[in-house]
Amino acid sequence: MLRGTSRALGNAAVAPMRVAGSRRLFSQTVRNTQRNKLVYALVTSSVAAGTLWYNVSNGSVVYNDAPSSSPESTVKAANASAKTILEDEGLSALVWGSNKTHLLDEELPESIRVPTSSYWFKNVALRDLALHENHAACIDARGDVYQWGDGFFGKEPGSSHARPQLTLKGKNITQLQLTRSRVFALSASGHIYVLSSRQADQTLLRGAQTPASTPWWGTGWLWGEEEQVDFAEITPNEKLKRRERFVQISAGTDHLLALTSDGRTFAHPITLNANSHGQLGFRKCDVPAPADLERVHLPHQHPRVSLELTPKSIADPYAKSSPGIRPVGSAPRATEALIGKEAVAAGLDESNIRWSDRLFEIPSLRGVKADRVAAGGRSSFVKTSDGRVLGWGANEYGQIGLGGNITLDTITVPTEVILWRMTPGGTRTKCLDIFAAGDLTMFEVERTDGSGNSYIDVLSCGNGQYGGLGNALYSNAQSSPVRAKNVSGLLEYSETHKNLQPIVPETISISPTGHVLLTLDTRRHAGPGANGRDVMAWGANFDYQLGTGKRGSQSTPTLIETVEGGRFMLQSKRADEVRDMQGKVWKKGVEVEQRAVAGWNNSVVYWRIR
Repeated sequence: MLRGTSRALGNAAVAPMRVAGSRRLFSQTVRNTQRNKLVYALVTSSVAAGTLWYNVSNGSVVYNDAPSSSPESTVKAANASAKTILEDEGLSALVWGSNKTHLLDEELPESIRVPTSSYWFKNVALRDLALHENHAACIDARGDVYQWGDGFFGKEPGSSHARPQLTLKGKNITQLQLTRSRVFALSASGHIYVLSSRQADQTLLRGAQTPASTPWWGTGWLWGEEEQVDFAEITPNEKLKRRERFVQISAGTDHLLALTSDGRTFAHPITLNANSHGQLGFRKCDVPAPADLERVHLPHQHPRVSLELTPKSIADPYAKSSPGIRPVGSAPRATEALIGKEAVAAGLDESNIRWSDRLFEIPSLRGVKADRVAAGGRSSFVKTSDGRVLGWGANEYGQIGLGGNITLDTITVPTEVILWRMTPGGTRTKCLDIFAAGDLTMFEVERTDGSGNSYIDVLSCGNGQYGGLGNALYSNAQSSPVRAKNVSGLLEYSETHKNLQPIVPETISISPTGHVLLTLDTRRHAGPGANGRDVMAWGANFDYQLGTGKRGSQSTPTLIETVEGGRFMLQSKRADEVRDMQGKVWKKGVEVEQRAVAGWNNSVVYWRIR
């Protein structure tokens, strides 16, 4: 249970005794030679005693004394201890960690030890923000996409000093997902768009068509939809039902997962390595013929190339075996065995954003209604509406969470993850959310015993070499989900329900490089004085990405502190005005909240529109 740490010091009751003692001292007889000194001392002591008595009687704070225990002063003290750096500065983002590729701010140093203001986002509230290794992107209040970073501008690392630049506009984007070479954007209407992560590859040739002008003759100029940046739309291979649309996307290193409003799960190959560990959930699909990529927007039929993406463990089961174990007749892994002869003959170019233009429903998940998808680096997860989890893909670090009895490094079929190991027989377990990035996976589960009391556990599995598991251990492989300390089983007294209620993690952000930021919803059941939500950080810390001001990884979730030593708490408020990324006022009186994001060796806290 999280509690305040302030204590009353009870020195006020001692003050009157000291005053009386001083009066008795100065009423004694003294020598005539010291009369002048004693008179001076008497006057000085009387003034000090009177001041002390006045302060105590009026409830003022005296040095080394505790604040008054009245409810009003208690609330003020709690608010003061939870004050963030930007409370009186309007809206601005806090950044810390590595800034070598200028993802945090152009004026800040390459290494930022403690949370520092980034003036790129002054008075700006965003819909979403995503960070990758060398490039970043965000969605402003108008739903437009901005990109920046050394990887975007195409310069050598450490040389770019450009501000975020507008790339995709007018699409009402709500969510972003980044990979090394792509930016995926989901619109409010359920459309999925893809852009290149490099500015040089976004150049739109004169007369080229974009999804803004769907007819082959092009009418974008008539409606003011002419684009300056090249992008494409990814569509499902089969028509969706009426009023069905995509509501969530999640990207791994080489694959993309998409969820529809009806609970159907689709996958999309980003590169030819998209199914290296079976993370797509299928092998066979088709892509446009390379010679027809420039005419793919036209309405007539287009030639397509069959693609068979075979997992490496199936294409060559002895790839990791020593020469003494490998059979004599087994050939080394070849490109044809991984993508198929037809694809090799066609000469597919995965660097083109249109090389793969479709989403394919995962066959084994037909009829399984999902309400959440999460993609790790080379793994995939689906949470069903009844709180069960299915996982597949890479498993060499145990990141699927199937337990120690499963030693396979590749899981090609969606398999249920057991989250109730080592719990009493009468305890009921239900998964509330899943989070994955890199080779680390976390599950937010609700446990209920026979008495009806419930609590929330955060379970983790995968590569915890730098402490990312949060169980006070440094382990590079964890196949059975374990409880993260200091964030599991937390309870707090609810003023509304008049009993103990679980403290629920509001969101978890996992960095592919191994550090974690978890936001606790410590405000939901709190009474007077509640002022924010605590942020816990742990994992890798080689570039100060935990915000502690020191290097050194941490294997236990720890509260982030402000510069003054107080608890770093995320705020929610009504902003006087919210501006877009171009500095224009978008709307006034907007409800916003702070959101923490773990990037590649860095961290960001930005204001998000609620």
